[in-house]
Amino acid sequence: MLDQLQASIATVADAVGDSVVHIRAGGPRGPRTAGVVLAADRVLTNAHGVPDEGEVQVRFADGEQARATVLARDLDGDLAVLEVATGERPAVAWADEAPVLGTPVVTLVPTRHGLRATFGTVSATGRGFRGPGGHPITDGVEHTAPLARGSSGSPLLNLQGRLVGLNTHRVEPFYLAVPVGPRLRARADLLGRGEVPERRRLGVAVAPRHVAARLRAAVGLPPRDGVLVHEVEPDGPAAAAGIEAGDLLVSADGTALHGPDDLHAALTDADGTLSLVAVRGESEREVAVDLG
Repeated sequence: MLDQLQASIATVADAVGDSVVHIRAGGPRGPRTAGVVLAADRVLTNAHGVPDEGEVQVRFADGEQARATVLARDLDGDLAVLEVATGERPAVAWADEAPVLGTPVVTLVPTRHGLRATFGTVSATGRGFRGPGGHPITDGVEHTAPLARGSSGSPLLNLQGRLVGLNTHRVEPFYLAVPVGPRLRARADLLGRGEVPERRRLGVAVAPRHVAARLRAAVGLPPRDGVLVHEVEPDGPAAAAGIEAGDLLVSADGTALHGPDDLHAALTDADGTLSLVAVRGESEREVAVDLG
């Protein structure tokens, strides 16, 4: 069985090794990250490892080096795409769906001494963390494949050598990746065209959960999970839908809201209209918010 695992890891490294890169931003002493060939002359990596502008150097697994340009950064999703001459190096193949609990995974990171390959399994899904812009990422994949410093942006691969996630965050002793799926693909494609994904905005300020509970208790209302609207922008989407300060938002598109991060996740997934259930006092109503 171990022989089969060794052979599988070696096969993945052979198939994908040419598609992974080492990235250094800001000169020899700058931060180190990794990335993966997204398409011809495009490399996908994390936003937190590269600047808006300035020198970025890419080293391919075969040792060749090239200067790269940061084409676009998405701080909300912690993604960035670099423009660099990739030559004949192939784009990484994407898996059809995100990995599930227990999926065997391999990470590849290029070093000066060749590829570093590590093995692990998916230990949890739906893990939350925050991107460099402070926006919550709620669908992270946690795994056990060890990663050294400078491995952010490296590919998380299944045993067929297909991309199942982009490593982005370390929570000792585990590691987190942004999983493949329509959201990651759409954001990566936009960044590859030099465009930044637009953040969906509801046009409200919300109160922390403990403040919301205290305010409801102060006016004699029973405890209830939800997101309390503290302020509403006069010309925002929420105002146009009739949402007011003091409303408690309890669900979005049929999913219960337990806190602000749940509302952020619903906004990220929304196609253009968000269906909210709002409680005012003890009465509730459903409102459709046009997010434009």
